[in-house]
Amino acid sequence: MKLRKVTAASAVLLALSVTATACGGDSDDKGSGGKKIAIGIKYDQPGIGQKTPQGYTGFDVDVATYVAGKLGYKEDQIEWKESKSADRETMLKRGDVDFIAASYSITPERQKLVDFAGPYLLAHQDVLVRADDASIKSAADLNKARLCSVTGSTSAQNVKDKLAPKAQLQKYPTYSACLTGLQNKAIDALTTDDSILAGYAAQSQFKGKFKLGGLKLTNENYGIGVKKGSDLKAKINKALEEMVSDGSWQKAVDKNLGPAGYKNEPAPKIGEIKS
Repeated sequence: MKLRKVTAASAVLLALSVTATACGGDSDDKGSGGKKIAIGIKYDQPGIGQKTPQGYTGFDVDVATYVAGKLGYKEDQIEWKESKSADRETMLKRGDVDFIAASYSITPERQKLVDFAGPYLLAHQDVLVRADDASIKSAADLNKARLCSVTGSTSAQNVKDKLAPKAQLQKYPTYSACLTGLQNKAIDALTTDDSILAGYAAQSQFKGKFKLGGLKLTNENYGIGVKKGSDLKAKINKALEEMVSDGSWQKAVDKNLGPAGYKNEPAPKIGEIKS
């Protein structure tokens, strides 16, 4: 008799456990709306992703907001989180964010760690120099320059491995720190994607002080990072296709990067990575 009671109680507990698990769902199951969605962006990239007293602005912010909307989330349901270059893979693996739109270039090395939706923008690595500096006209000239980039970025690795192995490369935690060094003449050039550099050059306080080198050193395919194996990849790809087809993508480019005279490449096709 006692054995029957224990067995019955165990069965009830097991049923409750299964029910709770089913109700809880998969924590990665986004795309049908909910209370909140956590999105990683850059906080210090004007024109791309920037935190301001008025809120969050930039092309990546507009893309992420559009995607979140297609996934069923309103703007006030988005929780923005800063995603520094060196932290992005870790944030996705830990589940700190649902997806990352933070000038996140798709590379074979990163694809081993996370999945990417997109690409949604084709940028090029370039340099930003002081307006009166005419010493850097090619990648070879960087070998004699004090160059700054950000820890964990593909730009820093490209310089070290391919473009200018003799450059005095200094890695700072943020692009803003590099920009200060450029302004103070502690460095000669800041290197990263032309889209990011254009955003800095367009700021009112820096107008006339800096210029783009126009070198187009590499192709940078911006993708939206998700946790490895996440079903969000397909849902985000669909949202990106809709953003291009309804004209919202070009409007976001013109709004955020147009003021700097940035001439964007056509919207890339999903899954088309240009090396």
